[in-house]
Amino acid sequence: MKISYLILGSAALLATACNAEKGAGNSAAPEVTATPVAAPNNGDWSTVISKTAEGGFLMGNPNAKVKLVEFGSMTCPHCAEFEERGTKALIDNYVKKGLVSFEFRNYVRDPFDVAASLIARCGGEAGFFGLTRGLYAEQRNWVGKIQAADQATMQSLQTMPPAQQFSTIADLAGLKQFAAMRGVPRAKADACLADEAAVNQLVQMNSDAQSTYDIPGTPSFLINGKLVEQTASWDALEPKLKEALAD
Repeated sequence: MKISYLILGSAALLATACNAEKGAGNSAAPEVTATPVAAPNNGDWSTVISKTAEGGFLMGNPNAKVKLVEFGSMTCPHCAEFEERGTKALIDNYVKKGLVSFEFRNYVRDPFDVAASLIARCGGEAGFFGLTRGLYAEQRNWVGKIQAADQATMQSLQTMPPAQQFSTIADLAGLKQFAAMRGVPRAKADACLADEAAVNQLVQMNSDAQSTYDIPGTPSFLINGKLVEQTASWDALEPKLKEALAD
């Protein structure tokens, strides 16, 4: 597996802040006057989910005028904050109307992040966004369980093969039970945590994010393929979306 650079540090690593800049919102941003785009079969664009060639999961109108991409880490507190404060408004006001498509690309910072990302992705297109939302909502809980593990347990992870390491982390954090309660059976979760191709894809996604966009931290956002700096909060990001829609 191509995971040699994902060094397992102490559980304190999970408490470190993500380093994307939040920035400030622009109260002078134009109001949205774009006409909503009808979803297929008179449906809701937020129910249209597809996996992208880059490895992310895309929600909404794939031909939307504005294409938003988030690079997010499952262990990042700032990413959880964005999910809590911004994602509902993003979906309700922009994605459902077909004006903005929203793609989430996992960015893994450590083996704990890998395990959580594998669980989120285990639900496939139908389950990805719901599992991701749940993991962020309960981030303090499952991260806290890892942080509470004794030193001997954490040291033992160092010598495990990757698949066993991710499975053990998921057990420590209660992630398998979390997934089972949301429609992902334990056997399927075990298979996802042992999926070498899925792990390699996450590592490749990290490499691509750095080589192509040099992202400063998580969460980071692209609007129509360009990195938008200092937009780690919804208050900072929404004006940029409005500006792109007005162009």
